[in-house]
Amino acid sequence: MTSRRAPRLADAAEIAADQNLTSAQITNLYNKRSENGFPEIAGMRRRARLWDHDEVTKWFAQRKLARITDHTPPTRDPEDLLNAADASRFLGYKNVSQVNNFLRDHPGYFPEPDTVEEMGTPERPYRRKLWRAQTLLDWQANRPGSGRHLGSDRGAPALPDVPVNGDPDELLGASQAAALLGYKSVGSFSSSLAQGYLPLLKTPDALTEQRGRRRWTRRRILEQADERRHRK
Repeated sequence: MTSRRAPRLADAAEIAADQNLTSAQITNLYNKRSENGFPEIAGMRRRARLWDHDEVTKWFAQRKLARITDHTPPTRDPEDLLNAADASRFLGYKNVSQVNNFLRDHPGYFPEPDTVEEMGTPERPYRRKLWRAQTLLDWQANRPGSGRHLGSDRGAPALPDVPVNGDPDELLGASQAAALLGYKSVGSFSSSLAQGYLPLLKTPDALTEQRGRRRWTRRRILEQADERRHRK
């Protein structure tokens, strides 16, 4: 008799990183399971709830399919340029900041803008990012994440080639940190950071001015990499 394979279990932080949500949103979905059908927990790790990863992925896939079916982007000239708020509305998101959230929290997930306009005054400059309607439609049709579990390289953008022996005080972003730490994707790095597996990087060394993205020095990232190797 063939034994049944044990299900892969995932906590709220891992599911959140996989689905581009927050741990609090996963908890909220679970608390409202009687209304939305969110899966029951399959176990516990210390005090953290664990779910059957495949079961949760299937639930999200069905939920996204229903949402996509409900929303058809309005007809527009493919060359029309939309700012972040308009792009969010065009794609059917109720939150007009959703595109900016993608750019801030999940580097590489959303397409780069087709045009960037320098706006404002010399004293208070800012940049306006614009996407062609066709770029948004192409992304929606091939959106990464649906049915793909964290750690899979399929559809994930390649990480940069980051030298180990560079300036130790140079500030590096999430994709560079992920590469130096040996992760296969930014999502895997972000999930490990959220779950507390990278304690030396819990507090960033700096935040970018425009988007508040976290930055760490190469020295601290390499210290974390060394600690991670010894832990294994």
